[in-house]
Amino acid sequence: MKDPELRNMAGLVEIKGLKGAFDINSLQKDYKTLAERETSRNKIAADLETAVRQCGLQNGMTVSFHHHFRGGDYIVNMVMDKLAEMGFKDLVLAASSLTDCHEALIRHIKNGVIRHIETSGLRGKLADEISRGLMDVPVVFRSHGGRAYAIQTGALPIDVAFLGAPSCDPFGNANGYSRDNDDGVKCGSMGYAKCDAQYAKKTIIITNNIVHFPNVPFGIPESNVDCVVKVDAIGDPAGIMKGATRFTTNPKELLMAEAAADVIEASGRLVDGFSFQTGTGGASLAVSRFLREKMIARGITASFALGGITGSIVDLHEEGLIKKLLDVQGFDLKAADSLKNNRFHHQISAEYYASPKGDGAAVNQLDVVVLSALEVDTAFNVNVLTGSDGLIRGAIGGHQDTAYGASVSIVTCPLTRGRIPCIVDRVGCIVTPGKTVDVIVTEQGVAVNPARSDLLERFAAARIPLHPIEELRAKVEAIVGKPDPIRYTDKVVGVVTYRDGSIIDLIHQVA
Repeated sequence: MKDPELRNMAGLVEIKGLKGAFDINSLQKDYKTLAERETSRNKIAADLETAVRQCGLQNGMTVSFHHHFRGGDYIVNMVMDKLAEMGFKDLVLAASSLTDCHEALIRHIKNGVIRHIETSGLRGKLADEISRGLMDVPVVFRSHGGRAYAIQTGALPIDVAFLGAPSCDPFGNANGYSRDNDDGVKCGSMGYAKCDAQYAKKTIIITNNIVHFPNVPFGIPESNVDCVVKVDAIGDPAGIMKGATRFTTNPKELLMAEAAADVIEASGRLVDGFSFQTGTGGASLAVSRFLREKMIARGITASFALGGITGSIVDLHEEGLIKKLLDVQGFDLKAADSLKNNRFHHQISAEYYASPKGDGAAVNQLDVVVLSALEVDTAFNVNVLTGSDGLIRGAIGGHQDTAYGASVSIVTCPLTRGRIPCIVDRVGCIVTPGKTVDVIVTEQGVAVNPARSDLLERFAAARIPLHPIEELRAKVEAIVGKPDPIRYTDKVVGVVTYRDGSIIDLIHQVA
């Protein structure tokens, strides 16, 4: 290189003011061993209060939690009790979902610690109280993909994420199981926590099990963690996991499950390399059993199964019928153990799973999804959030996300539950728009969205028992009649959003 060129480059560096990241004359090398560093240079805080102070939480900020511990969760109540004790007020609670074990939050709403809640779902007494007007500010409900999108885009900024983890090393590498303690608490995938850890301004891992570095493979990396807090217990294993996932023995649900499998076969999507997601209870879970028989008969395998993974899906994977599992949430012990032991069982974040930002979400690669519903209306709109009494009692979950992303979205729904109609003129709360729902499967026939003329033709050729949705609604009314309308006040207690954050329905206070 010629001298003038060197001078020009030197001048360019001088103009841009480039400097080294460190003053190399003041660098001091750390000569400690790993064992010494684990005890002297770790991220472990003395206790939860210390961690909260280190992270700079202030009144009015947003705190977040994940729901991988479900009905066995200790973290939300533990943290909110501590924040109340420390005198915090006016907080926004952004939990991926809340359930009946979080009844203690009622007093924190009443005493002003919690001003607002953003979540995917509510259950139990907390849901009942909010339905009856407990909060001044309406709860915002988001799908799992919608929540990830809101966090990504800053519509839901998180100041401090409090994330429970069954194992964590001193530097913050956390996971939903432990290779050192098979008998301990486990939750499997930490897919919903991953998004919070990535985008929160500060992240605190709360664990009862600190293991040696490196805790790999990790669900959350140390680069996303600011503090680690060790506590005696993070959850009740009986509420987090069940020993095994049991197929339904309900004849009505089995009829719907078998019919849904027939619909998948007739849709033309049951081919080698197809992809699918099924739910975790009742008819939608039992679909996997009937799919297994059809896959073996055809000699085909699925490329991947997605979503909340159950033991029944793990069985298909280990049998060689599903090549890969993309797991955003484990639902039983078998799923948690499979994540630890099976090479192609992979935990994914809620962002990867279902965020509408861009086209890369895994839900967009689904051939088929089988979902459930509390009620469906004649426009194919689905409600999975409010009950027949108008009270909040469910969660959006990934319902909106998968119905939109899958090539064929199937919703199983009985005509009635007891004396309650499930096929109605208009659902009490629109959660999943009818434009994204392709097929309704009941125990007395199948209704196809008129927009899917391709499916209508295929199902007719396969002799699937087809009925217009209006006919199914009329059949319901002939059985149980038309219930009296629910009485509401003008007060809005819940705002239901679509995946992009737009409002699609409002939930009013039950009178």
